[in-house]
Amino acid sequence: MADWKKSLAKFVHRVEQKVDDQRQRGDWVGDGAPRIEPYRGYGMADRAYLKGRVLRGAPAPASRQDQSALLNLAGMIQRFESDEVAGARVRVVHPGGEVTVATDEEGFFEAWIHPDPPFSTNALWHRVELHLEHPAPAAPYVAPADILIPPPTSAFGVISDIDDTVVKTDATSMLRMARNVFLSNAYGRIPFPGVAAFYRALQHGAGAAPFNPVFYVSSSPWNLHDVLTEFLTIQQIPIGPLLLRDWGLSAQEAMPTGHAGHKLAAIRRILDLFPGMPFLLIGDSGQEDPEIYHRVVHDYPDRIRAVYIRNVTPRPERAAAIKRLGDEVQRAGSTLILADDTLACARHAAEQGWIRPETLDEIAEVARDQKEASPAGTKAVNRELSTEG
Repeated sequence: MADWKKSLAKFVHRVEQKVDDQRQRGDWVGDGAPRIEPYRGYGMADRAYLKGRVLRGAPAPASRQDQSALLNLAGMIQRFESDEVAGARVRVVHPGGEVTVATDEEGFFEAWIHPDPPFSTNALWHRVELHLEHPAPAAPYVAPADILIPPPTSAFGVISDIDDTVVKTDATSMLRMARNVFLSNAYGRIPFPGVAAFYRALQHGAGAAPFNPVFYVSSSPWNLHDVLTEFLTIQQIPIGPLLLRDWGLSAQEAMPTGHAGHKLAAIRRILDLFPGMPFLLIGDSGQEDPEIYHRVVHDYPDRIRAVYIRNVTPRPERAAAIKRLGDEVQRAGSTLILADDTLACARHAAEQGWIRPETLDEIAEVARDQKEASPAGTKAVNRELSTEG
């Protein structure tokens, strides 16, 4: 590990120890009462998946537009130093029944529910109740959880990464990413030009039934679930289930570096739960998205309509590697687009009839206002892949 990575890990670990000391002395803000943090679930009318976490103490405050870097850091420390409750019991009450689940050592719980009668397909979001059974609260504690049930008329689904795909995070640089994560908030995160309009266009589609579900599969930690939800809301990017991962802080590693295992498992769960739905996969060139999506195309033939990869890596050898993956994706019957910007993906989607052509005007207008430089190698790769004229 590079020296700066070791220094960053030691710094974060020291911060963690300081916070633990404060908590033990009783200086930490919050009453220490257990609470349920629900995450958006998803599924079919008769079967759905739900995840959440049981924590102690008050949640971090919502982002403010004028918030200082110091307050942002304090809020992030509070999020990352969550006091999880292992062995808690949560009762999930749904139409026609209930199921009780226990939390793991990090406070997470998962539940598969089978509503009877099934959820109505006339509504997109359905609410269930989460009751905290143990540790027993001083007063009855119930948290609502929302579950997305896409209508049978959805033409396709979208599975998207977040970091350096939707929002610029510099995920290829651990130091810059740490700065963006710890010193910023939901208002300080800016999406790539045209992303909001493009994702809205994908969600609305080009058919008579204007709703296609959007899922976000990211290596960002569950600790940032509220921040990312705020970001999507502020930027008017379609809300959908966020499938994040657990980060562990230690003196050896400040942030996890592997991505494939988590993302593949999350994507497979979605594809298996919606066996009749085709999907678009959207990611970036900075980490492992091309390799992960290539594997998905191989494992799920005829399910992936296209793979969109934002080129954030100014290295010709990376573009050449993606070109080789693109050749294999084409042989498998799908398409890989290595895109300089959002507009390139949108044009392809419009050509395929997946979005309405008129939505290109809004996306192009934003792209003109906030034009970005194109990393080296993109055009050459796309010419070889026959994805641009």
